[in-house]
Amino acid sequence: MMTPDWTILSGTAHPALTAAIAHELDVGLGACTVERFPDGEVAVRIDQSVRGREVFLVQPTSPPVDEHLIELLALADACRRASAARITAIVPYFGYARSDKRQGHREPIAASLVARLIQAVGVAHVVAVDLHTPQIEGFFQVPVDTLTAVPTLCEVLRSRLPSGAAVVAPDAGRVGMATRYAERLGAPLAVLHKRRESGTETTVTHLVGDVRGRACLIVDDIISTGGTIVESVAALRQAGAGPEILVAATHGLFVGAAHDNLDREGISGVFVTDTVAPAGGEWPLRRIVTIAPLLAGALRRFMADGTLSDLF
Repeated sequence: MMTPDWTILSGTAHPALTAAIAHELDVGLGACTVERFPDGEVAVRIDQSVRGREVFLVQPTSPPVDEHLIELLALADACRRASAARITAIVPYFGYARSDKRQGHREPIAASLVARLIQAVGVAHVVAVDLHTPQIEGFFQVPVDTLTAVPTLCEVLRSRLPSGAAVVAPDAGRVGMATRYAERLGAPLAVLHKRRESGTETTVTHLVGDVRGRACLIVDDIISTGGTIVESVAALRQAGAGPEILVAATHGLFVGAAHDNLDREGISGVFVTDTVAPAGGEWPLRRIVTIAPLLAGALRRFMADGTLSDLF
């Protein structure tokens, strides 16, 4: 096993992913303790020396978002006070990413707030996977590397997608991502356009692209409650798509009634990565694809001052 001059530490959000990254790199995990007081306050401790070392903190800020965010901040602050040479936050899923702009005049931009907090505790570099919007990088004054899970998911989808299938963007914001899927899979692209009715409701207004008689792959960056996917499936069915509809997304949160919502729609399979720990128990439709090799590859390149371009 290698003994590098850097350390990988894990919060409690997704220790299995951190262990998988360490396994890919053939290194041991750094030792730290994360506990909670009876009143819910978090207490962390670094259980080994990190003085003069590069530290990689792996912690997606997945639900419960606030708890996992505070853990990340506390671990980074502990490393800074323990004289770590440099702290890199590996945040596969970046919570609050959908709060990247104000919808009204008296609302926060929470993604910007989180970026300032992460920098304030001494994080010098941030790594994320498929940020919800590219502008989030601009909220940071430290380097941000955004990796993408599209190639990883396409490797699995290539043998699963029926011939002649179309890739579908569920809204205009996901056209760029859907285009990358379509190019890699050699599939035509369709786009659903929506109108926002309220803060929580949208309506599909029209479809651009030919899906009649075609199997469809709906792609997104996040599946939360499944509402966007349900709307998309209904619009595609109405346009004559099918019979098979697949879904692929980087971040599978599956909160609330997501499983029930998607089960009712006759979807053939839902492919997500392990940027967040699997939630909701076993679910036959879900296929989880690991991004540990992707993140491990990025860490290797960071330590060798190499380029990330071949990971895209």
